Amino acid sequence: MRVFTASLATETNTFAPMPTGLASFRDEGGYFPGGAHPAAMSMFAGPLHAARQRAQTLGWTVVEGLVAAAQPGGTTTRLAYETLRDQILADLRAALPVQMVLLGLHGAMVADGYPDCEGDLLTRVRQIVGPGVVVGAELDPHHHLSRAMLAQADLLIAFKQYPHTDILERAQELVDLCAAQVAHGRRPVPSVVDTGMAVMVHTTREPAQGFVQRLQALEGRDGVLSISLTHGFPWGDVPDMGTQVLVYTDGRPDVGDALARQLADELVALRDDLETPWLGIDAALDAALAAPPGLVVIADSADNPGGGAAGDSTFVLRRLVERGIRRAALGPLWDPQAVRIAFEAGIGARLPLRLGGKVGPLSGAPLDADCTVLALQRDMAMSALAGTTQPLGDCALVRIGGDDGVQVVLISRRSQAMGTDLFTQLGCDLAAQRIVVVKSSQHFRAAYAPLAVQVLYCAAPGTVSADLRQLPYRHIRRPRWPIDA
Repeated sequence: MRVFTASLATETNTFAPMPTGLASFRDEGGYFPGGAHPAAMSMFAGPLHAARQRAQTLGWTVVEGLVAAAQPGGTTTRLAYETLRDQILADLRAALPVQMVLLGLHGAMVADGYPDCEGDLLTRVRQIVGPGVVVGAELDPHHHLSRAMLAQADLLIAFKQYPHTDILERAQELVDLCAAQVAHGRRPVPSVVDTGMAVMVHTTREPAQGFVQRLQALEGRDGVLSISLTHGFPWGDVPDMGTQVLVYTDGRPDVGDALARQLADELVALRDDLETPWLGIDAALDAALAAPPGLVVIADSADNPGGGAAGDSTFVLRRLVERGIRRAALGPLWDPQAVRIAFEAGIGARLPLRLGGKVGPLSGAPLDADCTVLALQRDMAMSALAGTTQPLGDCALVRIGGDDGVQVVLISRRSQAMGTDLFTQLGCDLAAQRIVVVKSSQHFRAAYAPLAVQVLYCAAPGTVSADLRQLPYRHIRRPRWPIDA
């Protein structure tokens, strides 16, 4: 079998101030021209990696096109999307004939003039390969499930876990089901139900954990091939935003329709228990200080670069300093300018630094503080999800105040917190800290929760605001809970 695979992925926060341009893909994300992807899997190249694995045992010919991914950010520029899309299409044309196309997509990419980038890309892929070629795509669960995506792809499979620890497993399912379709000529039939909600489903706790386990138990029975839960991405103001259930059956739409409806109703019934228990900044700090001895992790979700935020807000850091809280650490704070100054000063230097607060009002005001440079590292990378790594660029660890003051990890390539080596590579001992504040919504949990006596979610101001009712939506379909009562 001859297989083509490529990836194009970013998550677009249409309320975020920073546009996502070509440099976001080429310099700050993961950009690999056709045939240049390394041996290790990157986050949105799961289908490519799984196809390589199957090719080794089944003798397939795998033609690898462009892999391009960018950190979540604001609306993608038209130039960036069209340039990257057209390169993938050119790679596909050069690979013809093929029997199977496997794409690694996010599903919530929005560009200037393209509210549904994935639907547009899949439509153009289908136009090139025709109806007889199997087209499948792996998605992040925080996607917008559009009619165009469903119509043009034979199979769409989303990660089930949040944090996304199952990227490779879902990619393997996608590859195997698509290969079975090529071999047997059957077409999976999709059934979709919109729950009327927009919820983040944290699969590390109940009831979401049990719900996802139930989805997996249903697959492979009664003709059910695959079940994906679309969380949706509430910070993307597009018509298809929302939580949906997608069931693929082997030619049994009646079974699929009934099951999708049943699962959607079950999810609606769980909605109050699915909500994240948010605390204000001072309430989160008070709860952390009152917790049993040990490390308390506080998620600064509103400034999560994984949701399109800048990652340079100072709201939580300022309160740590103003309250004189000791044995605390925070990171990563995106501030290339402060990193450069720290490198110029050198390890051990004490100097005034202006930290964060540079991108816009939702970053807060810069924090001016006397800092000691504790550690420096060039081209640092941290452990990320599903065995992948995330580059952070040049990084510095600085301490505000005395020996037990607040330690801050400064990075020059924007990213959310995922691996604990974000801190430990720079010599910040998390076991010695009382509080660690991470700029992340949920992906941090896989690495940090095992170290913590408590995990708290902070509702600070920011681009990824927890209060969806405050967002100025213009395009989503309404009513949608919890945005509408």
